[in-house]
Amino acid sequence: MSRNIYLIGPMGVGKTTIGRQLANHLGWTFKDSDHEIVERTGVTIPTIFEIEGEEGFRRRESEMIARLCSEERLVLATGGGAVLKEENRRLLKETGWVIYLSASVDQLFKRTARDKNRPLLQTENPRAKIEALLRERDPIYSSVADIKISTERRSVGAVIKSILKGVESA
Repeated sequence: MSRNIYLIGPMGVGKTTIGRQLANHLGWTFKDSDHEIVERTGVTIPTIFEIEGEEGFRRRESEMIARLCSEERLVLATGGGAVLKEENRRLLKETGWVIYLSASVDQLFKRTARDKNRPLLQTENPRAKIEALLRERDPIYSSVADIKISTERRSVGAVIKSILKGVESA
């Protein structure tokens, strides 16, 4: 197994937590595209959204994903909207296993309720925003994924076992 592993899915599904432990298990490098953008720019994602808007952030995200996809033995947690751009979907599919981590709206809302670093949820009704984002993005996540795994009421270890089993049999 030498292809990279890319974790996609909505914000709050556990991509970073699961990705970090999966990489540790494999002895691979772990990166989170959002964290890499923050490190490179020196500012928070909400600040990028405020100054450049979502389109500016998506441009930066695509540049980062292109850079990260050239690495080897990498587990990458992508931002929830990374799959919106066709070029990102193509790169992820061509260079690794794409794992769609999913969870219910209730679970995602609970996990993101107090997080101020999620610009898309800084709205009157964050729950409705999560529902809308899932309606829009679920078909895209599903179309690009090699494997879909629910993180709902499952331990990190159980999710990692499912990922490894899926990748080995794919």
